[in-house]
Order: sequence, then C-alpha cells, then structure tokens
Amino acid sequence: MLYNFGIRLYGMGIHIAALFNEKARRWVAGRRGYWNHLPDVKDQNVVWFHCASLGEFEQGRPVIESWKNEFPNDFILVTFFSPSGYEVKKNDKIADFITYLPLDTPGNARRFIDHFQPKSTFFVKYEFWLNFIRKAKESGSKLYGISVLFRSNQRFFKWYGKQFREALHSFDCLFLQREENQVLLERYGINNTVVAGDTRYDRVADRLEFNVKNRYFEKWRFSNEPVLVIGSSWTDDEALLIPLINNNAISSKVILAPHEVNKRHIDEIEALLSVPYQKYTDLSEENMPQDDTQVIILDCIGVLAEAYKYGSIAYVGGGFGTGLHNILEPAVFGLPVIFGPEFKKFPEAFDFISAGIANSIMNDVEFVKAYKEFSDSEDIQGLTKTFIKSRVGATKQILETIKKASD
Repeated sequence: MLYNFGIRLYGMGIHIAALFNEKARRWVAGRRGYWNHLPDVKDQNVVWFHCASLGEFEQGRPVIESWKNEFPNDFILVTFFSPSGYEVKKNDKIADFITYLPLDTPGNARRFIDHFQPKSTFFVKYEFWLNFIRKAKESGSKLYGISVLFRSNQRFFKWYGKQFREALHSFDCLFLQREENQVLLERYGINNTVVAGDTRYDRVADRLEFNVKNRYFEKWRFSNEPVLVIGSSWTDDEALLIPLINNNAISSKVILAPHEVNKRHIDEIEALLSVPYQKYTDLSEENMPQDDTQVIILDCIGVLAEAYKYGSIAYVGGGFGTGLHNILEPAVFGLPVIFGPEFKKFPEAFDFISAGIANSIMNDVEFVKAYKEFSDSEDIQGLTKTFIKSRVGATKQILETIKKASD
C-alpha cells in the first residue's frame, strides 16, 4: 500500500512539474491516450525489454539483436520510462513496437500485461517496477535482468526493503555485471544469479565491425596527428578545458561534443573559444574543415561515436557532478580516457583506472599531467583495445544460459 501510494504521489508530482518543465511535459504527453495506441498482438510471442532511458537501451541492444537473430518470428516490445530515451529511439527498427511504460500502478500493470502477455520479460540494468514484475510473473512470463548492477546502499538492502528483495526472487535469472554483486545478493538469500558481465562491451565492440568513415574528419586529421575528443561535456567540463585550449596547454586538434547541443549552449562555447574553430553543421563539400581549424564543435547528436575513431585521447564529461557518461565508446577505438572525480556509481571507471587506461582528475593541472602521460605512452592504445576485448561476451553467455534453461 505504501509503495502504491508513493507511485501515485510520484505521478501527481510529474503532472505538476509538467507545468514548468519540458521533460516532464513530454513524459505526460507521451502517455496521453496510451491504451488507444497499442498494437494487436493476438497469437504473437511477445518478448518485452524495458529500459529506463537511452543508456539502458544501448546496454540491452546486443541482447535484443541476438534474440531477433535466434527467434526472428518473436514480437519485440521495447518500453522506456524516460522521454530522453523514447524520443531518440521511438522509430528504431530493432523492435516491432516501442512505447512508454505506464506509471506502475496495479491497474496499469494488470492492463499492460493482459494486453501483451509477454512470454519473456527483460529489465535492463535497474528500475525494477514492483507491480509490473508481479503481474508479469503471475501471467507466466519468464523474468530476466540484463547487466544488473547493485550497491549495498540501495533500497533492496535496507530495513524497509523486504518487498523489493522479494521482487528480485521473482526473476528466473539476474545476469549481473560483477562478482561482488553476487556475493551481496547471496547474503540475502537471492541465488538466482549469473555473473555475465556488461553487455555494453559487446555493444561498443560491434562498432569496430562497421568501418564508417567521416569525410570531414578524414580530411581534417593528418596522418598520426593527435586529436583530443571531448565527449558529452557539461559546463563544468568546458570551463576546465576551453582555457587550456585557448592558452595552448592543449595544442592538439580537438573534437568538442557537448552533451547539450541547443543553440544557447553552442553560442556560449563559441564565445569562450579564442582559437580557430568550425561547427559540424556548417561543414559541407563546399566548406570542408580548414587546416588551421583547431576545434570542431559537434553541435548535433549522432556523430560522437564515430568521432572517437579519429581521436588519440578522450575526455568524457559528467564527472564533475551530473554522472559520468560512456567511457567504453572511446576505449574500443584504443583511446585512453580522462574524466572528473565523481565516478563512484560507475564500476567500469575503477576498472579502467586499475588497468592504467584512464585517469580521474580534479583540476586543470591534473588534466595536463594525465594528458601528457597518455600522449607520451607508446603502447596505451594497444593496452586499451586489449582491455576492451577481454570484457566482451556477456550477450553470448546470457543467451546460452536462457536457451539451456529452456531445453
């Protein structure tokens, strides 16, 4: 009762926030008339994947693709909780139907499960909604968690967390990222686990198979010329790095990809830069990157992943407060990574540092030191690629475990 009361309060809060906040407005608008837009899935074998947002979708994608290859006749349903995931991927052809997940009330969960009757249900990484889990289990659906990550301070392990722990018992298998998570769960009698690793390594490794060339970066970067790629930067990251670019402490060419690409923020970056730069959206066959251009600003989305291919070192943003962004994407191309101090919730960052392929910095002095060390290292790219390769394989283990259990 307390959980359901809290869920309804949460829903009311979002509707109030929608009066002032654009993201909340999209959350509300995306669920308006929800039940009128669902597809007819009668006689279909529905396999449901739930992702909180875009990052979880990319984490689940290798499993979705592998499932489609194994079972091409299944109906793939993907749900998002956040508009930032749904709005970007709502037309992705990987699924038969992509939609929002309704608020986790008992009535919504019952109506959703009764309509889709999923044979298999996957929750990616986290965001375990109790009513949906309960109704899916009651309907006979197999329940799985993909690349699940737990911390000892989460509600599952608090004195009030009994109902959340019971929800974990409902899963046929929780595929964990790390062994210490398995040890933690075993303390609470949760043994339905397999340590499979992080499917994001499989996702980024897939990029190497597609040798996509960017005609602008190909022309702009000369052979063996160093390039710093600043990925998903926030204002704090830019305040640290742009002065270093301006005063030549960073003398290499730079690809700068801010997390926010709205005009106001791009204008702010342009005002800060005092070196020659060009915006990516201004480039064309008639306006190719100039030889003296030091910075290319990625003022659009969808280019960063391929931009890393042309880099030498990456700085990944979010480590000064908002949450560290994806450090696997640059590493798969052999780029060592530098990031800010806030990375406690990102175990891969600890792994990178331990392996000697990443550095966490607090200020500009520490950045310059880390940047020089990576620039002077002759084997850092090979070491980084080898590390990524050693972590690939989670998707294969997940599919093999599920198939073996169903035989």
